[in-house]
Order: sequence, then structure tokens, then C-alpha cells
Amino acid sequence: MTEIAFLGTGLMGAPMVRRLLGAGHAVTVWNRAGDKARALQEGGAQVADDPAQAVTGAGIVFTMLSDGPAVAQVLFDRGVAAAMERGTVLIDTSSIAPDLARDHAQRLAQLGVDHVDCPVSGGVVGAQEGSLALMAGGEAAVIARIADVMAPLGRLTHVGPSGAGQVCKLANQQIVAVTIGAVAEAMMLVEAGGADRARFRDAIRGGFAESRILELHGGRMVRRDFAPGGLSRLQLKDLESVADLATATGLTLPLTQAVRAAFADFVAAGHGEVDHSGLLLHLEAMNGKGAAS
Repeated sequence: MTEIAFLGTGLMGAPMVRRLLGAGHAVTVWNRAGDKARALQEGGAQVADDPAQAVTGAGIVFTMLSDGPAVAQVLFDRGVAAAMERGTVLIDTSSIAPDLARDHAQRLAQLGVDHVDCPVSGGVVGAQEGSLALMAGGEAAVIARIADVMAPLGRLTHVGPSGAGQVCKLANQQIVAVTIGAVAEAMMLVEAGGADRARFRDAIRGGFAESRILELHGGRMVRRDFAPGGLSRLQLKDLESVADLATATGLTLPLTQAVRAAFADFVAAGHGEVDHSGLLLHLEAMNGKGAAS
């Protein structure tokens, strides 16, 4: 059993905590909205009222927060970094900019705390099933130390030094966003041409167009179920970080630029809390199929 603190128990964090509890670990949780943390008490989690209190005595600390500023605020403004003991491992599973991840690693190293940037992919379903893709940046020896703890969450891969996990997550988010756009456009083309969207999706399953996006988000598009799993505003946030990295490295990414613009318009129209598969609504509205809703 490992003493774990988990900061951020929202859509992704809560099922991850349940997986860790199910593996027999002692988990103390904190969330900015306290009711989301208290909902985990029934499963055996201890609830802290303050993030610094939550990490006291923990050997491993997870963060699963909305963005880089939120992570920095919790770590350095709310006393978490100072409250962690030397030798603690901080595993940041949030999706933040790579340069921020490297900065956090350097600042925590000065306190004797090891840092792993380990964003995840697989959505709420992956978190519930323990099938997340875990992209870890940091020192190989530290990542080897946390491998057993990470096992209930999914498949852990060491992808490089500090910041590399976040770079890989951005690349993942490129593929997700562009594929959502491609599936959405295909759904519109199929319907415009007189075929059935659901049967089209069934027909191409197992072919070259098969993907997790087609399976899950294609199903959402058929059902028109856009309740939030992955928020559109967070998808846009990641695409903005992709754009920043592309600029810094001198790359031109035309497909990513196009889907980023589409998500920017969708979010600006008030749909930031809609699931990112809801980009279909925006594309339909562009084609005169009714306003996005």
C-alpha cells in the first residue's frame, strides 16, 4: 500500500482515484469544489480541506487540474510544494504546456521533490476501465519507481525527459481534434448523400478508418449525445499550446490550424462546456443545418 494524495477529482480524477483505491492504496483527496472530493469517501478516500494538508505524509502526489496556471497555483501559491517531503514524487497528469512542466520540475527539484509530467489519454471511459495511455516525461529511475502505482490506471510509457510527456499529449490532442473533425465531416457527407449515419459507422468499423474516435465519438454523433466527457474549451486550450509549440519550432501545421479555428469559433459561440465531439454541431451550422446547440 502506498500513501497517495490526489489533487483534482473532476471528470478524470475521480475515476482514477477509484482505480487507485481498488488497488489497495490509501488515497487522500482534495478538490477545489469540495463536494467532488467528498463523493469519494464512500469508496475509502480520506478528504482534506486544503491541498497542502492532503499531501502531508504522502509518498506520491497526483495532480489532475484544468491547466498550467491552476497547477502552478496549487503547487506554489497554496503551499503544496513546501508541504511535500524530500523524496516525494509529484505526478502531474494534467495537460499543461511543456515549458511549464519543465519549470515545475526544476522548482520542485530544488526542494528534493521528483517531478513526472504524465498527461493521459483515453477519456473518462479509459479512466474508469484503467486503460489510459500514460505518457511520462522525467528521469527513468523515478518513472520505474512509480510503475506499480500507475499500473491500475493504464499503460505507462517513458517518452523522454521533463516536458516530453506534455509534448506527446499535445501531439495526441492534434490527432484527436483532427480525427473528430474528419469523422464529423464524413457524417455530414454521408447524410447529404442519402445514406444512414449509424449504418455508415457500422459498415466502416474494422477497416482503415477504424479508430477510438470513430468508436466512441462517432457513436456520440449518431446519438447526438454531447454531454461533456472531454470539454471543447479544454480541447481548444491544448490546440493553442500546439500552435505555440509549432511557432517555437518553425512548423506549419495546416490541418491543425483549420481544426483549431473551428474549435475557437465553437467555444466563442458559447459551447466550451460541450463535449469536443460536439464540433459536429458547429460544422452542421456552417452548412446551414441549424444553429449549434
